[in-house]
Amino acid sequence: MNKMEKALHELGEMDELAAGTSPIHGLCAPAKLLTTIAYIALVLSFGKYDFSGLIVMILYPVLLFQISGVSVGSFFYKLRIVLPLVMAVGLFNPIFDRQILLRIGTVGVSGGVISMLTLMMKGVFCLMASYLLMATTPIDVLCAALRKFHLPATLVTLLLLTYRYIGVMTEELAVMTEAYQLRAPGQKGIHVSAWGSFLGQLLLRSMDRAEELYNSMLLRGYHQHFHYAPVKDCTGKDLAFFLGCTAVFLLLRFVDLAQVLGSLFVR
Repeated sequence: MNKMEKALHELGEMDELAAGTSPIHGLCAPAKLLTTIAYIALVLSFGKYDFSGLIVMILYPVLLFQISGVSVGSFFYKLRIVLPLVMAVGLFNPIFDRQILLRIGTVGVSGGVISMLTLMMKGVFCLMASYLLMATTPIDVLCAALRKFHLPATLVTLLLLTYRYIGVMTEELAVMTEAYQLRAPGQKGIHVSAWGSFLGQLLLRSMDRAEELYNSMLLRGYHQHFHYAPVKDCTGKDLAFFLGCTAVFLLLRFVDLAQVLGSLFVR
């Protein structure tokens, strides 16, 4: 299995995850979407030095991973390229912020180190929440939920077609790469002299496939309103999930639970 086939397999795995039957999968998409937005907003609202207050926000994704049956390992594997970029955002903070804010024994910890760790945790937590939303909600249902909130149909359509187009383009790239390797056995990669024609052919082939994909969507009833997407109506259970999670998020945001628990054991 080459790299392109692995990428297609990973896209298919996301669709399989979203088709699960756990209690989280059974919640209505608007409730999950609003809960994710509330979680991300409150995570981002923590101060740059509030590491102890932020760390307890990991409870939400950890619990959802357990309840939904989604593997934590799949999160780190599928986002293995994005995670280092997100975690590299605050790498230079220790250089510019050297004021000592905390001492662990005889070792001083600067504000730059604390803010760097806080930024890293914010990025990881937001990615976890977004991944859980995608892994428990089919893309069609998620886009239909966005339309329920009156997001512009053009933007939602672009989101849906971009997601579908990635698979189409990857499939075409896999076919063309295999054909090139059959014509140039033993050669590693694609020779620089063939890059122009290769990319041109990829563009033309993927555009044709994308147009066929869009036409097939129209034949199946798609007219920017997602009538075909099985979006279930929200019930009291969904409302309780959203309100309960938001209340817990607010509690964890304004009450430093780590400090409160620490004060019970340290006098």
